Amino acid sequence: MTSFARTDTSLMSQWWWTVDRWMLAALGVLVFCGIILVMAASPAVAVRIGLDRFYLVRHHLVLLPIALAIVLGVSLLSLRNLRRLAVIGFAISLALTALTLVAGSEIKGATRWINLGGFSLQPSEFVKPCFAVVAAWLFASQHGRVPVPGNLIAIGLYIAVITLLLLQPDLGMTAVVSVTWFAQFFLAGLPVLWVAALGAGGLVGLGGAYFAFAHVRERVDGFLDPAAGNNYQVDRSLEAFMNGGLIGRGPGEGTVKAVLPDAHSDFIFAVAGEEFGLLLCLLLVALFAFVVLRGFARLLHENNLFVLLATAGLLVTFGLQAVINMASTLHLMPTKGMTLPFISYGGSSLLALSLTMGMVLALTRRRAGLGDAT
Repeated sequence: MTSFARTDTSLMSQWWWTVDRWMLAALGVLVFCGIILVMAASPAVAVRIGLDRFYLVRHHLVLLPIALAIVLGVSLLSLRNLRRLAVIGFAISLALTALTLVAGSEIKGATRWINLGGFSLQPSEFVKPCFAVVAAWLFASQHGRVPVPGNLIAIGLYIAVITLLLLQPDLGMTAVVSVTWFAQFFLAGLPVLWVAALGAGGLVGLGGAYFAFAHVRERVDGFLDPAAGNNYQVDRSLEAFMNGGLIGRGPGEGTVKAVLPDAHSDFIFAVAGEEFGLLLCLLLVALFAFVVLRGFARLLHENNLFVLLATAGLLVTFGLQAVINMASTLHLMPTKGMTLPFISYGGSSLLALSLTMGMVLALTRRRAGLGDAT
């Protein structure tokens, strides 16, 4: 039972009575499941790469309070301050993304990470939520009282973002940013001719990526013809789901994590399937679906175009990342190194997802009676 009275006008009391507590609860369950699965999957990975058995678990648990503080702190912001945070965050993360091209650490053929004070940061993870909010602001400004070329500015920023992402290269991040930006542009009133043109451009881009990037071609060929490529991780992942069955082998009883290189991150869904079975996997799918659908349901009576576009963009980013991770693990699409939100081992992705959902919670708060709603 809450200690906040409805007549209490304090910041925390206003937050408690206006925030979506059902979404907050669903995120809490996801975080709890993430802790259990990281504890199950990461010790074997840590030993295999020469670290202390519980090094990755400790690292994840140290980052979690920071992540939760980000969710809470950002969800307290007014719309005006949220826009300010997004603009500043976008400028900094975009600059750091550009810096990775000259001073970044190369891992698996890509320069996406930069070392800041001993912490390996992937700045492009923070570009996603910040750009979604900035783009929503620009699209909404196009329809404001004072004429602003918001669409043109948003197009220019989009080109800058995907150029940097392709130079790293990071095709998965490029796809997520592109789908999010296109969805926001469509909701903002994109003409049908532009929809067709951008859709055709997207198809041309996918075809170009297949021929321009060897690792993309290898993954697509391996997906279409398993005998044509190295599908070791996917094969082990599918084996894990078969081993787990309906209720799983039990906590700590899985064997695939001992041989699956990314069992704690990109393929943690396979560990969930083997040790906890189909039931936990379906629970995770239901939780992700609930968060996304609950967020869109809060927009049904929203008349602020910025709130509608920003929330939609952030929810598309969150949902698409979850779908890509799970689909890759189940061999429903070519593999793509992307974490499962709040479930995979923590790092830049965990902190960026916390920023994303903190923004969603701030945007979907009931604003009647709030002092600063714009």
